[in-house]
Amino acid sequence: MTPSYLVTHSGGFHADELLSSAILTRVYPEARIVRSRSPEWIIPGSDRIIYDVGGRYDPTSFIFDHHQRDAPLRDDGQPFSSFGLIWRHFGHAYLRVMLVPEADLDAVHASFDANFVLLIDLLDNGAISPSVAGPMAGMTLPALLETLKPVFDDTDPEAEMRGFHAALDIARTFVEARIARSSAKMRAEGMVRQAIQQTGGSRILELPMGMPFRPTVVKEGADHLLFVITPRGDDWSLSGIRSKDEGFEQRADLPLAWAGLTNEELERASGVKGASFCHNARFIAVAKTRDAILELARLAVEEAEAEDIGTANT
Repeated sequence: MTPSYLVTHSGGFHADELLSSAILTRVYPEARIVRSRSPEWIIPGSDRIIYDVGGRYDPTSFIFDHHQRDAPLRDDGQPFSSFGLIWRHFGHAYLRVMLVPEADLDAVHASFDANFVLLIDLLDNGAISPSVAGPMAGMTLPALLETLKPVFDDTDPEAEMRGFHAALDIARTFVEARIARSSAKMRAEGMVRQAIQQTGGSRILELPMGMPFRPTVVKEGADHLLFVITPRGDDWSLSGIRSKDEGFEQRADLPLAWAGLTNEELERASGVKGASFCHNARFIAVAKTRDAILELARLAVEEAEAEDIGTANT
């Protein structure tokens, strides 16, 4: 099917049909959005996809509503909004349009569903309250999208459509950014895994560029790793690895004698020519060359291992 029309309801707009539209307009860029509740538009036809309106869920007829009795539920009993239904049926096609590698499609689809789509579904169905965001409730994406609705006394008949399309542009930007980040994490996982294999038993992991590394380090069970080095523009960085998902505790801190020092002071304290910065919290250091950062890493590992031995003997 190649629809000519993407049909959703007229009137006030919400995050679920906006985000659904963001998906469908990428999969079917030639189709025109029609916002209407008129019977001639919300009756299924071979030229249209109908969503968030129409009173039923029938994928074979390309109608995806969730407001009716016996509305569709996920396998775990949680409700769908139109966004969840559209993502369920068109998400993989969308990811292919966004050039996500075929090998990563299922993982990216599932991650986006669990961490983005589901929250919109629950909020739209009243299964969670905006108040769960506390003082930031008015700054969530659904709330911000709805601020683009026309004000009550704007009588311009085109105001609502202008607001919808302005909100759609923003919704599309956020969806595409989240998908890009999710796909990038998959690429990073492969690169980090390869680097771990090459590292062997070393305590120091070297990566070709800055990237998310901790999830893969944990997933691969690389408990021996203490520090990560990466190029950073004209410099090189040495980073610790957080012990837990939450908080700032590191598997090992950089040496206390380096804390807060820069340039000549850090060179004197470390004995490493080219050392240029160490954060006062001792989780990152910077040097001017790869040789210098490797030497800082070696010294940091040496001190961390000595501390471990001292603690074990206490």
